[in-house]
Amino acid sequence: MVAIIIACILLAIIILAQNPKGGGLSGTFGGASSASFGIQRTNDFMEKATWTLGGVVVGLIFLSVVLTAKPSAVVIPNEKPHTTAPSNAAKAPVKADESAKTK
Repeated sequence: MVAIIIACILLAIIILAQNPKGGGLSGTFGGASSASFGIQRTNDFMEKATWTLGGVVVGLIFLSVVLTAKPSAVVIPNEKPHTTAPSNAAKAPVKADESAKTK
């Protein structure tokens, strides 16, 4: 969670440091020309840093969801089967004399 917050703050700082017209830090340090003395590298770095930090934020969010997710167990409610009467109750007890006659 703390890593996500730090990555978001860094991402916001890098986005705010860029100029929407393409100047950004290169305009501050090198004037209007963005191709002189390696200033173009600053724009490339800022763009790569923005995409990288964006990917890091998304990756950390997915990682936190996976690590903090509780496994859900399927709970089946206890349903009683629909039977009319137990099979043992329908039979009458057999006496010892009757069991000898049937053999």
